[in-house]
Amino acid sequence: MRDPFFSPPGILVRATKPLARRLALNTLPFHAHEILPAFCIYEFINRVVSPYVSARLAPKTYPNLSRKTKINWNVHFVSMVQSCFINTLALWVIYMDKERRQMDRRERVWGYTGAGGMVQGFAAGYFAWDLLASAEDVDIHGWGALFHALSALTVSMMGFRPFVNYYGLNLILCELSTPFLNIHWWLDKVGMTGSTLQLVNGIALLATFGGSRLIWGTYQSYSMYKDIWRAIQNPGELPVPIWLAGAYLVSTLALSCLNFYWFGQMIQAVTKRFEKPKEEGKKRR
Repeated sequence: MRDPFFSPPGILVRATKPLARRLALNTLPFHAHEILPAFCIYEFINRVVSPYVSARLAPKTYPNLSRKTKINWNVHFVSMVQSCFINTLALWVIYMDKERRQMDRRERVWGYTGAGGMVQGFAAGYFAWDLLASAEDVDIHGWGALFHALSALTVSMMGFRPFVNYYGLNLILCELSTPFLNIHWWLDKVGMTGSTLQLVNGIALLATFGGSRLIWGTYQSYSMYKDIWRAIQNPGELPVPIWLAGAYLVSTLALSCLNFYWFGQMIQAVTKRFEKPKEEGKKRR
């Protein structure tokens, strides 16, 4: 399936080809027009759209937040927009791209379709923005968020060789839990901690996080490693450089480990909000 987005401007293709050749990212020039606008749009949402919209949707909360909390709020706003957009786009391509569905083992490692590259391009644009935002305010977001952004961007960019582009699209669906995570965070900030809405959202958060990231993500990672291993064992087809397989393995394993760690943290965070208050806490009220 061809890229349904508009064709890349010739000047941008020519400008990115030297870098693409040097890094062996052969399909990068054909999707730079999706990476760069995505990066710029998310930065615009972070700096302009989120402060404007949030001040009107939460007039009693957002203007009174500290600088650090406002930064975190805006990042969650960007994350909400991105996750809804990229999940919808990925599901649409998975459903519509017949060429992708017919890929065999070899094509799942080295195959490429324009539509899949489009999703990868928009995702890479976000992860590039996320890396910059995490590095700029690492004291707020933490080193885990920075490492997650770096690993995700590395995996996305390596897909432009192309390499395991098929699985890259499947792993995008790990973002299905992100909207519920953002809602959970916002409910705390607007004074709805422990509410029925937060309980329902918390259940949805744990279910989608466990289902999409731990079960689906782990299964897709295992299938991907298996196909890569078979490609390494059959170098006559198309040899997989050991360094490439190793880099992808390290990055995806790091993401998986963070997901399992964060899931444990989420269970504690969600259950903590619905524990019965201690007697001391009742007296203070």
